[in-house]
Amino acid sequence: MNEPPEVPAGAPDRGVPRGVLLLAAVAALLVYATDQLTKWWVVSTMALGERTPVVDGLLWWQFIRNPGAAFSLGEDITWVFTVVMAVVSVLIVLTLRRVRSRAWALALGLVLGGALGNLTDRLLREPGFGVGHVVDFIAVPRFAIFNIADCGVVVGVSLVVLLTLLGRELDGTRTGSQPLETSPEEGARG
Repeated sequence: MNEPPEVPAGAPDRGVPRGVLLLAAVAALLVYATDQLTKWWVVSTMALGERTPVVDGLLWWQFIRNPGAAFSLGEDITWVFTVVMAVVSVLIVLTLRRVRSRAWALALGLVLGGALGNLTDRLLREPGFGVGHVVDFIAVPRFAIFNIADCGVVVGVSLVVLLTLLGRELDGTRTGSQPLETSPEEGARG
């Protein structure tokens, strides 16, 4: 991916490039819309607990309502997950105001779309506001049943980890890299 050029030291900050924000918004919207549409399809066509083979022995749809987190952990504290997802969503939106890197925009957009997808379930699905159960339906052998929002979060967080390990900052620079240009004072210090 082409990264925006580094801003020279002392140059005015021109804000987040429009293309970067657009990429984050498109990624978030695609994950969110796909998640909500597939959940609508599952709820309207499958009975709770129903299992439908997709790829024999490797992939099937299985409709469950999950009150907890991954692997149904924390089923008794659903409201905590609602608060966490709301806070994470707000923090991502605030962080996007500082992002200049397309890779970071994509990663954060994926996480945002996934967080908003599951937050929508927590807010609007049974048994009630703030404690709704998330619709999960993608099942593979010896693993949790999950949904598209979970996929967006996992892929996005994996990209965040990769970018962090590679030393990529939110502005696209590498950790510890020097600005492209230096002022005469910085050059004299040497």
